[in-house]
Amino acid sequence: MFTKTTEQDSLYDGLENMSTIELLNNINREDQKVAIAVQQVIPQIESLVNSIVQKMKTGGRLFYIGAGTSGRLGILDASECPPTFGVSPDKIIGLIAGGDTAIRHAVENAEDDTKQAIKDLQAYSINENDSVIGIAASGTTPYVLGGLKSCNLLNISTGSITCNANSPIALESNYPITPIVGPEFVTGSSRMKAGTAQKMVLNMISTTVMIKLGHIKGNKMVDMQLSNDKLVDRGTRMIMEQTGINYENAQNALKEYGSVRSAINHIDNC
Repeated sequence: MFTKTTEQDSLYDGLENMSTIELLNNINREDQKVAIAVQQVIPQIESLVNSIVQKMKTGGRLFYIGAGTSGRLGILDASECPPTFGVSPDKIIGLIAGGDTAIRHAVENAEDDTKQAIKDLQAYSINENDSVIGIAASGTTPYVLGGLKSCNLLNISTGSITCNANSPIALESNYPITPIVGPEFVTGSSRMKAGTAQKMVLNMISTTVMIKLGHIKGNKMVDMQLSNDKLVDRGTRMIMEQTGINYENAQNALKEYGSVRSAINHIDNC
């Protein structure tokens, strides 16, 4: 039976009468449950990651679809992959119900359109090489559910991240991930524990996929974009550590070859 545990009554009441320290401690007490819930679904995350890696090795892309907080989390994860791992922005793409306006502002009824997600995906010429992950704390968001149904009909691999057991979205996806976080501290406010769980799972998926695709060397982001002085300094120190040369020579090599990986490879081959 499908029950929205994320919308059940909070385990706490009289929040307005609690002191600041009581509120913070109680929120933290609930947050500690999230990592345990995520730990319990690691085998499901593994299956999804392995599928994505195989697809991306043959040129596939990864799409996230969601509404509200869930959509924003997908866009956040997708947008951080190019600077962190040096991949093209068109390899991991986040889509949100209501379009870019919905990143900052609520768009009325956007999540209720069951046909819009596939239209948004088709704008990117989505195909069988790609993977789509639907993100929805409730597991019922029409935009996400409709998108996954359409993808399944087109033989496109689907995953989901939801926080209610046996939800329609989980049942519709090939690789469902369902960390059960229980009732929120503020009843129904799924941007809290559910949102935290979704962010943790997204971090695990994208980081593991990028490592398996070769974008990390040792434990270093050797393909990161050098978009500011801090990252240039970090990249310089990575080269120093890997090759043993001094700071000035490492920085010169980084500037000459344009990336940490290229600079290390050149020095190692000299």
